[in-house]
Amino acid sequence: MSNMLNKYKWILFDADETLFHFDAFAGLKLMFSRFDIDFSAEDFSVYQQVNKPLWVEYQNGLISAAHLQHTRFTHWAAKLSVTPQHLNSQFLSAMADICLPLPGARELVDSLSGKVNLGIITNGFTELQNIRLSRTGFQDAFNPVVISEQLGKAKPDVAIFQHAFSLMGEPQKHQVLMVGDNLHSDILGGINAGIDTCWLNHHDQPVSDNIVPSYQVRNLTELHQLLIPNTSVAG
Repeated sequence: MSNMLNKYKWILFDADETLFHFDAFAGLKLMFSRFDIDFSAEDFSVYQQVNKPLWVEYQNGLISAAHLQHTRFTHWAAKLSVTPQHLNSQFLSAMADICLPLPGARELVDSLSGKVNLGIITNGFTELQNIRLSRTGFQDAFNPVVISEQLGKAKPDVAIFQHAFSLMGEPQKHQVLMVGDNLHSDILGGINAGIDTCWLNHHDQPVSDNIVPSYQVRNLTELHQLLIPNTSVAG
């Protein structure tokens, strides 16, 4: 297989569950423990019943980031007599405290740096992205870092990709690859934007009929092998 790095000048990454672990349950447990509350698996399941549909609405451009962040914490905010904004902020701060790069992320970023331009396009929230990039020492590796909350458009909307392209100096689209774990935001978004895509399919899910990635890998080590063949990657 020819070296893919000769093909691409840019690799754009999603953040959550692509470069970084995003363990919302652990983050919520930590945050609520700071309020002396033992947040249970049942509490989490109730939270997700509210949170998950909000994310779909956000991705579909129906609600704002602020609406998502406040609505998911309305119930607990009332219970604790604090604002939903305060809880959301405490949650993102707890997520930053437990943040870890995914296995293989650091090796991949280190070996790509200087060979290809790296960027991030994330639907995650500003308050978490910047602190996490600096704590993991990744902030110098990625430019641009495009955050949907700041733009008011979320993946898969082509507008967030066009914004990234303008910051990248309008690269040739065939020289750009989007890597992400979410078929409906990262991969569909990349396809909408006219660029190649690589689906990080952690759980061996079937490809959807109408969203077909250019490449598929199970983890970042496989992506490393795909991008830079014959590298010995410590597993």
